[in-house]
Amino acid sequence: MKVVKTQKDELNAVLTLTLERGDFQPKVDEVLTNYRKKANIPGFRKGQVPMGLVKKQYGMAVLVEEVNKLLQQEMGQYLQEEKLALLGNPLPVDKPIDWQAEQLSFDFEVGLSPEFDLDLKTKKAITHYQIVADKKMLDDQIDRIKKQFGTVAPAEQSSKTAEIKGTFVLESAEINNQTTLLFDQLKSKKAQTAFLGAKVGDVLSFETKGLFEEDFVYARAFGKKSEEVNDLEATVSFEVISIEERTPAALDQELFDKLYGPGVVDSEKALREKIKAEAEEQFNQQADQKLYQDVTDALLDATSFNLPAAFLTKWLMTSGEKPMTEQEAAEAYAQSEKALRFQLIEGKIIEKNNLQVKFEELKDFAKKYIAQQMAQYGQLNPKEEELESIAARILGNQDEVKRLSDQLMSEKLVALFKEACHLKAKEVTYDKFIAEAYSA
Repeated sequence: MKVVKTQKDELNAVLTLTLERGDFQPKVDEVLTNYRKKANIPGFRKGQVPMGLVKKQYGMAVLVEEVNKLLQQEMGQYLQEEKLALLGNPLPVDKPIDWQAEQLSFDFEVGLSPEFDLDLKTKKAITHYQIVADKKMLDDQIDRIKKQFGTVAPAEQSSKTAEIKGTFVLESAEINNQTTLLFDQLKSKKAQTAFLGAKVGDVLSFETKGLFEEDFVYARAFGKKSEEVNDLEATVSFEVISIEERTPAALDQELFDKLYGPGVVDSEKALREKIKAEAEEQFNQQADQKLYQDVTDALLDATSFNLPAAFLTKWLMTSGEKPMTEQEAAEAYAQSEKALRFQLIEGKIIEKNNLQVKFEELKDFAKKYIAQQMAQYGQLNPKEEELESIAARILGNQDEVKRLSDQLMSEKLVALFKEACHLKAKEVTYDKFIAEAYSA
């Protein structure tokens, strides 16, 4: 068995694998002997079928199968020993094979991963957002908490603080949806006037254009997809089913204990500090995601290298479940090229900085993730053994292991970027962050 690499250019090569008959014939003979023992052919007793007949019927199929197995084995071993970094998989070169020859030769095209230099310190500084929860945000959150835990009582007519349950109806748009309407959701002055003083049983009429302050409310109010109703211009009816007034809860120890458990928070000041810390922890995650994306884009702009585009296009034609035409493969390559480039850049960063995901780290990360999920459902202090049990179950699923490993590696990369990249810190409120970071 011999493997020879012929370099076509910097990014393309041909691997020639040469097999001597002695490399595969003993295995072929062994398989055929086993076939002979088990063969059930009319006119012959089991195990007494002539070997010539077995070879005639099964010989070529067995030969091809065993040669292919050997080729895969030797190819994998060669790539590992030579530390050859490939893009895509080897593609067999179509050429005639004399299967009766004493020596068989097979050619495979390969695309090679490019060599390139990488510098995390880009010339232009990358903005590192530091999002703070301002007073307005804290006030709004505390108002929401007071309303959420407040008491509700029926009311005779609506006011600015009332919650009206009713049904929106517009036959031409197939709208018939029950929802709860709040005064603060309404943008139209005419709609606000109709809202105030409404009573149970009243049927109100609203112009859909400019009805709500926020576009996303249309879909929820009308029970439709956003694209179906956001630009709707019509008159919709709203029949009032019930009216309730919500009295906000007092900021007292009973409320604090409901939110965070007994004694964790003991004053409005402590509540504000707790909400601020929780909000900014979530904001940090969003800021980190933005930093990761911005560093990605900056490194892609600053790092130049070629790819074996023709080979990868050819490989895409046959690598999927459904074969592609050359044009389809070229389009698929164009769409995936940027992701492939950063995958190579990211791989070099990970290798150069010896970033690894160890099992104990992954288990701790899984437990933290589980605790965060449980907190969303009010389970604020799960027991350690419960976290261990759930984490063990999750880590028994390979798809979950990959997903969590990718997330943990992303955190490690962001931590590295914060240390090694050329960053400039910018403190902003959340609204300012959204406006700056995600403006079109």
